[in-house]
Amino acid sequence: MSRSTSGVAARRSHGRSRWFAVAAAVVVTASLCPVGTAVAAAGPVVTRAALAPTLVEGRGAKVGFVEQEAENAATNGTVIGPDRTAYTLPAEASGRQAVRLAPGQHVEFTLPGRANAITVRYSIPDAPNGGGITAPLDVSVNGRHDKTATLTSQYSWLYNQYPFSNDPNAGLLHPDWWITECSCVPSQTTPAPVITTPFRPTHFYDELRVKLDRTYAAGAKVRLTAPTGTAAAWTVIDLLDSELVGLPHVDLRAVNVLLFGADPTGRRDSANAFDAAIAVAKRLHRKVYLPPGTFQVNRHIIVDDVTIEGAGNWHTVVKGREVALSTPAPDGSVHTGVGFYGKDASAGGSRNVHLSGFAIEGDVRERVDTDQVNGVGGAMSDSTIRGLHIRHTKVGLWFDGPMTNVRVSDNIIVDQVADGLNFHTGVTKSLVSNNFVRNSGDDGLAMWSERTQNSGNTFDRNTVQTPTLANGIALYGGTDTTVSNNLVADPVREGSGIHVGSRFGAEPFTGYVRITDNTTVRAGTFELNWKIGLGAIWLYALDQDINADVQVVGDHFLDNTYNAVMLVTDFPVKDRYSITGVHFEDIRVDGTGTSVVSARAAGSASFENVDARNVGAVGVNNCGSFNFTPAGSEFSLADRGGNDGGWLAPWQLPNTITCDDRPPVVPPPAPSAW
Repeated sequence: MSRSTSGVAARRSHGRSRWFAVAAAVVVTASLCPVGTAVAAAGPVVTRAALAPTLVEGRGAKVGFVEQEAENAATNGTVIGPDRTAYTLPAEASGRQAVRLAPGQHVEFTLPGRANAITVRYSIPDAPNGGGITAPLDVSVNGRHDKTATLTSQYSWLYNQYPFSNDPNAGLLHPDWWITECSCVPSQTTPAPVITTPFRPTHFYDELRVKLDRTYAAGAKVRLTAPTGTAAAWTVIDLLDSELVGLPHVDLRAVNVLLFGADPTGRRDSANAFDAAIAVAKRLHRKVYLPPGTFQVNRHIIVDDVTIEGAGNWHTVVKGREVALSTPAPDGSVHTGVGFYGKDASAGGSRNVHLSGFAIEGDVRERVDTDQVNGVGGAMSDSTIRGLHIRHTKVGLWFDGPMTNVRVSDNIIVDQVADGLNFHTGVTKSLVSNNFVRNSGDDGLAMWSERTQNSGNTFDRNTVQTPTLANGIALYGGTDTTVSNNLVADPVREGSGIHVGSRFGAEPFTGYVRITDNTTVRAGTFELNWKIGLGAIWLYALDQDINADVQVVGDHFLDNTYNAVMLVTDFPVKDRYSITGVHFEDIRVDGTGTSVVSARAAGSASFENVDARNVGAVGVNNCGSFNFTPAGSEFSLADRGGNDGGWLAPWQLPNTITCDDRPPVVPPPAPSAW
């Protein structure tokens, strides 16, 4: 979500829960290291979301790169983590571990396959007064120096309360909000509490894409070294993705933007050249071609009834500065920047837009929710967005409907200050499939039915990793919605893996909600305002009842920090709203820090073939709506049979009160084959 709210959802704060969990697929024999020691890996360890690939077979996006976690590589640095405490470097790392390098130290990866390009996820310190620093990183292969890359923290390191600050020394943005640090409202407290700065640092990581100077064979050693002369006191390496990038795509029949003066060196602004090429291509009924190069574009490119193809997102980069507007735009924006936008829905929207094969790199370093500084935006019906790489924008793709029939597939969306993708307001019959989202500053993928209902949409086979705030996948209202075959890992704070929420002024859930065959891992964050742990999947009735046909079928909830499943209302509305008729079937729960199910609402749910093991506390935490009536909890559970693992005992049915929201957390073992 790209918007604030109030009360428990005064929404942006968090912290707690520290413990160990990581799993990896050993492609060539290797072992995980003790915390804080150097690693000497025997060979490449390939993972998906820091898990053995066999544990997530058929789920998540199929991507062209191979993931290797730094904690499994050879290093003379220090492994940090595992740690799930918000506002810490390990908590925001993939798998909750990373490697910290002092100047002169290195981490070395063994390539599992041929590669000519790598992506490094890293963190370096902020400047003392904010704004970031730059620092070198030496890349060598098989002992031969390949290049010295430049790292930056200019797009990371946010602080304070929502919507955050770039100033590490700033006082509270909202002293009239309750904060857990003092269990008070600071502006109403005497004496005034002392708030330590930097307050709630977050969003530590960024990514660097590096084309190597040649193609290297499997078994090559890629060493990343923080050189002795670096300005960074430390360099944290989280992971390395390696891939074999093909030759540039060429289309000689398309309208080439170079013919209209576009500058592939990036020195001159090419926005007008793009507009001219689009106009000619529409007249000729041809595509627009963006050849290899870096093109500077510092404003929106408006697209309608046009196809724009790049040479491939490693080859064609459309990059722009964030530009302050002299007066706010009608939509409230105070900045503009690079982005491909359909026409506004109020103007009829756009149709037949097809974007593919290029990268969009923005310059967004702060979160201003009124700003339209997204990679792709506006309304686009009957359109496709495919094969883009989007980073450093506010939201990768933010669609303001009404609009219908958009297909978003095969994209990589990283390092956003807000959502990865959001279907906002009246998006219908649309599909988001096979996308990879990492390091979003809010929900990775979201559907938000504000004012106008979304309908008939599907999120299928996507991977969402390390959202630093909120949820991996979130639904806010909607009709006939499907979330299927996705992989969600490592949400950090104020959200979790999958969320079904009646909140943010959304239209009600109607028809059906299908949550099928998804996997979450290391999900279930600590809710700072409530001071309890959330579920890996959580349903939240804040604005109204949730009474649609919600079925959660075939999902795997692995290594849950707290609960696997939560159904909850906020205390001020606990006797007004309920969650009823939710059905869970063919579920595997492998490890919970606390319970399998936590019910903190009135309502009901049924369970069939829900198998659980390594449960840290009682299987069901049933508080209902906290009235503790003689008749039992206001939430009832139905056993439809086949529920193995002893978590759902007959004495708990239908509505025995077993209310213990804060039992001791018992770290489960790492997930394993069922």
